[in-house]
Amino acid sequence: MNVNQFVKLHRDEWKELEIIVTNLHKRKNITGTQLRQFHRLYQKIAQHLSYSQTFFPNEEVTPYLNGLVSKSHNLLYKDQISSWKQARYFFGTKFVGLLAEQWKFVLLAMLLFTLGGVGSFAAVASDQLLLYSILPPEMANSFDPMRLGEIDGQVDAPLMSASIMTNNIQVAFLAFAGGITFGLLTIYVLIYNGIIVGAIAALFWHYGKTYEFWAYIVPHGMIELTAIFIAGGAGLLMGYKLVVPGDYSRAYQLKVQAKRSVQLLLGTIPLFIIAGVIEGFITPAAISLETKYFVAILTVLGLILYIGIGKFRSQANSLQ
Repeated sequence: MNVNQFVKLHRDEWKELEIIVTNLHKRKNITGTQLRQFHRLYQKIAQHLSYSQTFFPNEEVTPYLNGLVSKSHNLLYKDQISSWKQARYFFGTKFVGLLAEQWKFVLLAMLLFTLGGVGSFAAVASDQLLLYSILPPEMANSFDPMRLGEIDGQVDAPLMSASIMTNNIQVAFLAFAGGITFGLLTIYVLIYNGIIVGAIAALFWHYGKTYEFWAYIVPHGMIELTAIFIAGGAGLLMGYKLVVPGDYSRAYQLKVQAKRSVQLLLGTIPLFIIAGVIEGFITPAAISLETKYFVAILTVLGLILYIGIGKFRSQANSLQ
């Protein structure tokens, strides 16, 4: 291919990128589709520049492409350093859009957790001693239903909150990373964590403390479990695409789905932070059980509102 053929073949794409760059500089209204086209053209024309530098180093087309790619890069970099805007867009719109696309896997994660929980609850409800077969001995011995609430208001809330957030994020990351094992580890993590909750709930049921038990779980649990289900759904999505790659190679599916799954995982971090704060400061606080349930209701309403607004924004962007 000579330089004239090269220019003729690609000049329409160069002109299109020029127009988008000009509009971005002038801060004209740019649609989501045009932004995606900008990213695509930037990557493609960067390859054209590399080719031109190799085969046409002394032709005018090379400095032209170098300038075009430099302008595009500067715009892209400028967009990236606007971290607050990027974060607001991601958590307020993009994350919810991804969640809406992959809701079936999030639902499956919830069902796997529920399966483990219901199974272990039924087992321990029928025989309390099975608790020691299901849970590790040190965990089983750490629960005393008759002492529930004794240390309310006496815990180091900041330390407890930080410790809880760290532990929950580790569980979520394990559920997400389990996708690389074709989803098998993710399935195990979800079912096992459901088993733990179900077995402990059954223990408190034996002592007639069900109402009190859930009062200490649901204030933070509604957000915490939602985040774990999202992270688990991300892992299941990645595992599914590795098992059923469709028309693409498993390596390609891993690359594409891992990126999407990482975005879903990142979107859960604020949820874990909120859950950790509630679990550290409100759950052990010396307040009535009814107040704890009221906090749980507020968290559910907050989640519904957040997802609803985010979905509306996502749909509005897709129509632009």
